[in-house]
Amino acid sequence: MTRRLQLASVALAGLAILSSPVAAEQVLRIGMTASDVPTTSGMPDNGFEGTRFLGYPVFEALTLWDLSRSDVRAGLRPGLAERWEQDPADAKTWIFHLRQGVSFHDGTPFDAGAVIWNLDRFWRQDAPQFDAAGAAVVRSRATLVESYRKIDDRTVSITTSRPASYFPYMAVYILMTSPASFEKGGREWASVARSLPAGTGPFRLARFTPRVSVEIARNPNYWDEQRKPVLDRVVFLPIPDAMTRVAALRSGQVDWIEAPPPDSIPTLRQAGFNIVTNPYPHTWSWLLSLDGPNTPFGDIRVRQALNYCVDRQGLVTLLNGTAEPAVGLFRTADTTFGEPSQRYGYDPARGRALLAEAGYTRDKPLRFKVLISTSGSGHMMPLPMNEFLQANMREACGVDVSFEVVDFGTVLVQTRSAPDSPGLRGASALNTAPPTSDPAQVVRYTARASASPAGVNWSHFVDGRYNELLTEMELARDPTTAEEALRRAHEILVDEAPWVFIVHDLNARAMTRSVRGFIQAQSWFQDLMPVTMRP
Repeated sequence: MTRRLQLASVALAGLAILSSPVAAEQVLRIGMTASDVPTTSGMPDNGFEGTRFLGYPVFEALTLWDLSRSDVRAGLRPGLAERWEQDPADAKTWIFHLRQGVSFHDGTPFDAGAVIWNLDRFWRQDAPQFDAAGAAVVRSRATLVESYRKIDDRTVSITTSRPASYFPYMAVYILMTSPASFEKGGREWASVARSLPAGTGPFRLARFTPRVSVEIARNPNYWDEQRKPVLDRVVFLPIPDAMTRVAALRSGQVDWIEAPPPDSIPTLRQAGFNIVTNPYPHTWSWLLSLDGPNTPFGDIRVRQALNYCVDRQGLVTLLNGTAEPAVGLFRTADTTFGEPSQRYGYDPARGRALLAEAGYTRDKPLRFKVLISTSGSGHMMPLPMNEFLQANMREACGVDVSFEVVDFGTVLVQTRSAPDSPGLRGASALNTAPPTSDPAQVVRYTARASASPAGVNWSHFVDGRYNELLTEMELARDPTTAEEALRRAHEILVDEAPWVFIVHDLNARAMTRSVRGFIQAQSWFQDLMPVTMRP
C-alpha cells in the first residue's frame, strides 16, 4: 500500500469515529490537504494551512489579519497589541502597546513578560524555552527581528536589523503561547505539544490524535466580546488525497474540504454543495535557480522564454476556472502590478525565438528538472498541473522538463536551503506557491538579503535597481510612497523573470449547505468566528 493510501485510510478511520457529533453542539469538520495534523506547539508546521487552522484560531499575535471582508485584500487589525508605532527617533524600532485584561486559556495573564518569553523562545538560543523547530518557521517569516525589550508591563519594543515600514506584517506571524504551558508540558516542546498548550485565541486546543485529527473548542472567556465563536467545536482531519476529501464530503463525514479537485466541482454543485472561491494573494509558480550548479537560468532570455511558453488559459481550463492567469507576482488588477515591459502571454513563437538566441534549439533542447510536491498548503493540484505544464512546454517550445516528486514538507525545507543543496536532487527549479499578501512577503521571497539559506529567495535573484526600490519602500514613512516604490520594483521583477509566473489560485473550498456565515477573505487565512452549523 502506498504512503498516500495509508494516510487516506488512517484519515477515514478517524472520520468514522468523528462523524456523529453531539446533537446539541455545533461542530464543524474540515478536511485539510495536509498529510498530517499540524503541530500543536503554538507554532504549527504544514505551511499557511497549518497557521490558518491551528495557528490563529488558538494562538494570537500582537497584530492580526482583518478577515472580515471578501471584497478587498486583507489588511491588519489590532490583536494582542491595541496599537503600535515606529519610534520617531529610530525608524528600526517599533513600540507595541499591549491589550489589557487578556488571559491565556490556562488562566495565566498575558503581559509584556509573556511577550518577551515568547520572543526568547524563537530568538534566544540559550533560553530554556528555545524552540528550534518553531524558530525556523518564525524566523523565516519575521526575518528582521534583531532585538527586543520590555518597556513596562503593558509595552514592549522590537528593533529590526534595518528600517522596515512593513514590520507589523511580520509581527503577525509571531504567535504567543502561555509560558505556563511549557512548564506543564515538561519543558520540552514535543511534550508540550502533546499536552495541548494554551493560547489566547477564540478557540482552545481540546483533543489531538497524531495522523488522525485535532480538535479545537470554543473559548467562552475570549477577550473580544464581539468575536466570540458560535461553533462549539471544530475538528480538522488531514486528508492529502483530493478524491478522498471529496468522498468524505459526499458521505457526510466532513462538512468542508480544502482544495476540491477541479473536475469534481460541477458534480459537487449539482449535488447541492457550495463551492466558494475568491481571489487571494498567491502566485503558483516555478522558482528558477539563477545561482545553482549548471543552471540554465542565468540567461534572462531563457527565463523570459519560459514565461512566453506557458499556456496559462489552458491550465485555467484544466482547473475548471478555479484559478486565473498570472503574469507577475501580483494580479494585474492590483495597483502594485505596474507597467512592466514584458506582458507575458501564450506566445510559443516568441518563446522559441528567445530560446534560440540563448543557444537552445530543436537539436539542442533546453532540459531541466523541477522539484514538486504531491500536495500542500496553496499547492492546488500539483501533480496534474505540472504534468500539463510538462506537455505544454514540450509541445509549445521543445523544452524537456522532468520532475523530482517529494512531500510538501521537503519542498518547504528546500525553499530555505542553498541552491546547491543535495536535497534538490539535481533540480534547478522549484514549484511552490508564495504568498503575496504584503510587502514583507515580497521582500522575504525576492530581496537580496533574503537569499537562501538566510531566507527564502531561493532563486537568488539579485538586481541592484530592484533592491534600491525595496530599500526606498522600507524607509518610507507614508503608505503612498511605499506603494509607489513597490509598484516600480514589481515592474523590474516581471521583466527580469526569476520565476515562471503561472496562475493565481482562487482558493476553492467545498462545503455543505449546513455551513453558514462563512466570509471568504482575500487572504491565506480565514475567520471561523462567524461560522455556524445549521440543518
